Amino acid sequence: MPQAVIAATGLYTPPQSLSNAELVETFNAYVARFNAANAEAIAAGDVAALTPSSVEFIEKASGIKSRYVVDKSGLVDPELMRPQIPERSNEELSVLAEMAVEAAKDAIARWGKSASEIDAVICAASNMQRPYPAMAIEVQQALGIEGFAFDMNVACSSATFGIKTAADFVSSGSARAVLMVNPEICSGHLNFRDRDSHFIFGDVATAVIVESDEGAGSGGWDILGTRLRTQFSNNIRNNFGFLNRAAPDGIGAVDKLFVQEGRKVFREVVPLVSEMIVEHAADLGIEPTALKRLWLHQANINMNELIGRRVLGREPAPGENVIILDEFANTSSAGSIIAFHRANSDFAAGDTGLICSFGAGYSAGTVFVRKR
Repeated sequence: MPQAVIAATGLYTPPQSLSNAELVETFNAYVARFNAANAEAIAAGDVAALTPSSVEFIEKASGIKSRYVVDKSGLVDPELMRPQIPERSNEELSVLAEMAVEAAKDAIARWGKSASEIDAVICAASNMQRPYPAMAIEVQQALGIEGFAFDMNVACSSATFGIKTAADFVSSGSARAVLMVNPEICSGHLNFRDRDSHFIFGDVATAVIVESDEGAGSGGWDILGTRLRTQFSNNIRNNFGFLNRAAPDGIGAVDKLFVQEGRKVFREVVPLVSEMIVEHAADLGIEPTALKRLWLHQANINMNELIGRRVLGREPAPGENVIILDEFANTSSAGSIIAFHRANSDFAAGDTGLICSFGAGYSAGTVFVRKR
């Protein structure tokens, strides 16, 4: 039976970056306007005054310093506070597919083979721009790939679920190679008027090529094992959809955008993920302390650091538990793949590491890999 190998990864980063200072300036301008407009009601106790944000608050809460976005102009306008992404005609490549294609081209170039050798495309992401036709099929056409394609959404765990699915296709002989892409425009679903979450997300796209070891040569990463888990929770939720249209101002009600109970998520997800990693490693005969690197979902620095300590049983050494939050923020499904893509060049044959995701659902996925 063929064994699945991660052959290459790719990354597309939007050209615009938004710093915490810029985000805070916009948010605080909105807060000042709101409090001034509602001064009498606030004084009477009928309306709660809004609290300004700060760079220090954001960095302490999340470890985030900046994020890449597809549109900055609308996010620094206190009147809008949402990205301005022009709608495209049906004849144009959609914006999510365009980002995915760029990440895929990067991965294919690193792979060193033709896209014609790919038999399937999976678009695994949190924030799909439409129900159908699938973005994956659009990416498939843009790259000239035969075979089949489909979309899947398991929120921030979409990439690991996608890798698992791709690996199963390869191992069963259904595909020689699978392209799995994660285009995320998280800024479109973020409530930039909410102090507790206005800083969390950024936009990006990643790509992973999974192929059979029979054609992979000596390069790439053996997939030693994959495991998925879900457990229903409303603590991270987004209700936007065709049954829940946006309000006339384009912002929409709060629960039609990203909402979360952050403290509950922290308390419940950290033990769930830590235990899952340790149990999966034991089943594979891997000692967690022998892992050279952890490439975790980039949720927030406090959550990532605590999971790292619990898995390794000690304080991770510098670079051992990869953090890219400071530059990218939370990019949902793409976060763990960015971490893997940017921090694996020093691995020698036989070194092992872990790609892990966790997020809304709750959902969690572990992918243990070994350098070939």
